[in-house]
Amino acid sequence: MRLVIIGAGFAGMYAALSAARLRDIQGVLSEELEIALVAPEPTLVVRPRLYEEKPETLSAPLLDVLKAIDVVYMQGSAEAIDTKSRMVQIATGKGTRKTLSYDRLVVATGSRLFRPNIPGLAEHGFSVDSLDDAVALDKHLHALPDRPAVNGRDTVVVVGGGFTGIETATEMPARLRAILGKDAKTRVIIVDRNKAIAPDMGEGPRPVIEDALRKLGVETRLGAGVASLDESGITFSSGEHIEAETVIWAAGIRAAPLTQQIPAERDNFGRLLVDRDLRVPGVDGVFATGDAARAACDNVGNYALMSCQHATRMGAFAGNNAAAELLGVPTKPYHQKGYVTCLDLGGAGALFTRGWEREVAMVGDVAKKTKQEINTVWIYPPQAERAAALASADPERVTDVTGFF
Repeated sequence: MRLVIIGAGFAGMYAALSAARLRDIQGVLSEELEIALVAPEPTLVVRPRLYEEKPETLSAPLLDVLKAIDVVYMQGSAEAIDTKSRMVQIATGKGTRKTLSYDRLVVATGSRLFRPNIPGLAEHGFSVDSLDDAVALDKHLHALPDRPAVNGRDTVVVVGGGFTGIETATEMPARLRAILGKDAKTRVIIVDRNKAIAPDMGEGPRPVIEDALRKLGVETRLGAGVASLDESGITFSSGEHIEAETVIWAAGIRAAPLTQQIPAERDNFGRLLVDRDLRVPGVDGVFATGDAARAACDNVGNYALMSCQHATRMGAFAGNNAAAELLGVPTKPYHQKGYVTCLDLGGAGALFTRGWEREVAMVGDVAKKTKQEINTVWIYPPQAERAAALASADPERVTDVTGFF
């Protein structure tokens, strides 16, 4: 029997850990149930941190962890899925292709930044969506001192006033000062089509965010659409033009395109609709998890968000359930009652909220300390030691925040 997991992000990593844990509990040898993880690199990109400096350091190795739990790593990118023959076509790093059969498949392919067809965006826009994108942005920022201090050299425009956009924008003043000098006349602007900043956060946290932006000198252009980008900067639908040599796109994400090869229903974000066990209904042997899946967290209408907080726990349930079907043991319905957010606000600290209503629980330096602990400890892979790694993947305990705050 073979269980194949596509993706080495938070959901894919925990799917592998959890499946291996159940296999171990059931006393099944790896030769009897092979667990294979397919990804371009055996690393976890710590995507929630890519707005920070030195992005090249923001990944964690997985190969030793996978070896410790007897999970086979297969290097390559999944290009095609044939759900009828239960085959995955993989493009290897050496320019060749191979096919891999599966008895159960976990689609944990994550998400991608949504880049609309705006003139100049592809040529002149930066992002923090992937490690390569973040590294390219960092190199660009460090090259700014070599340019004349005119025509928007010291101006950064961040398009998108949601979670990623705010964290990126509030980090920029300090990053720019470190690169250009403390006396540089830097300017950071957030642009969003919505009439209010952080539209998904709600009214409770908004005053804290607005106060942080004021303290940091971050400007906003709300209710503004983007018409085009060019070498000189950004032009809005209103005709206003801002000179800026750095425009960062952080406006929306979609499930990775591979989900479209699964013959099943998807939502507006491209996520596969799944049942409570994270199976894809109507497609035998296929589970979806993390940003690739639209999953109910409870029985009162809350659905998992495209975040590492949900992806880790969803991954653990998906891996467990895919293995459970093969081993003939009961599955565990996914549930995630607890929900918190911790928004980094750069030099203004952070904002910690509790519950789906986002009740403000901590702000400033206290919240910042929690954010740093999340960023540097909690979201990283477990130790490459078999017992500890397997113990970390109990679905009922992964990302269980109900008792911590």
